[in-house]
Amino acid sequence: MSLPQHVKIFEVGPRDGLQNEPTPVDTATKVALIEKLAAAGVSAIESGSFVSPKWVPQMAGSEAVFGTLKRQSGVTYSALTPNMRGLERAISAGVTEVAVFIAASEAFSQKNTNCTIAEGLARASELTQAARAEGLNVRGYISVVAGCPYQGAIKPSTLAPLSKALLDMGCYEVSLGDSTGVATPGQTKAIIDAVVSTIPINQVAMHCHNTYGQALANIYAALEMGVAVIDSSVAGLGGCPYAPGATGNVATEDVVYMLNGMGIEHGIDLEELVQAGDFIIQQLGRQNDSGVARAMLAKSAQEAEPA
Repeated sequence: MSLPQHVKIFEVGPRDGLQNEPTPVDTATKVALIEKLAAAGVSAIESGSFVSPKWVPQMAGSEAVFGTLKRQSGVTYSALTPNMRGLERAISAGVTEVAVFIAASEAFSQKNTNCTIAEGLARASELTQAARAEGLNVRGYISVVAGCPYQGAIKPSTLAPLSKALLDMGCYEVSLGDSTGVATPGQTKAIIDAVVSTIPINQVAMHCHNTYGQALANIYAALEMGVAVIDSSVAGLGGCPYAPGATGNVATEDVVYMLNGMGIEHGIDLEELVQAGDFIIQQLGRQNDSGVARAMLAKSAQEAEPA
């Protein structure tokens, strides 16, 4: 299959990235990050999560984030909604797109959401129908599509009926999450092959973590299969509290640099994106996990030095 001419980057840093950061991030900083990402040309930004602050303290201020944001035309600002209470809060905050999630393994589903896969699907279906009734778009996530930290490898055939169920309940797209970052390119192709036996390739997104350093290779494999939506996180922020050892999502800067080299359009200004990543890294006081950002920032610093 030929490579896509245009790829949509779905930025998950402000939610999936920040939710696992131990350093508290205030509302103004979150809003500034989201606005910098939008200014760089990112058209889809997961901006918060309406989950109980008891479970994810970093997401406690999502109402304030959505209430403060200067929303840019043509940009989707979405939120994760794990339950009906979360959905109600999201609707009150003026969110226009939400995400629901299920897991590909029973063990992960129990550890993450204290329910079986079947119960997770029923919960997601109820949320999706309620959100659609309010005019919201709904995106579906499947976690641990390649390997579960508690259960081991996931058979690709497991994912086909789960993906179809998410579309059938009203999700417009299914994001396949390699939450533990264990997949390799061949495995990624097998996963996508199984999923597209039941749903169209243009409704599939890839969500890769870089735990084993395979994320860019897996994304390239997904592009070869025709996937044209890639989830990523600025500066490689993120992890997974329920996936021991999982590092951050693939860095948006690294994905954009690769797409540039391949001549694939995406609409994002790489230099502005790097500045957005550097902004949040400075606020967090941690290392930037984007190799591209580190290289570009080092080059800029060198060029700025007096001769």
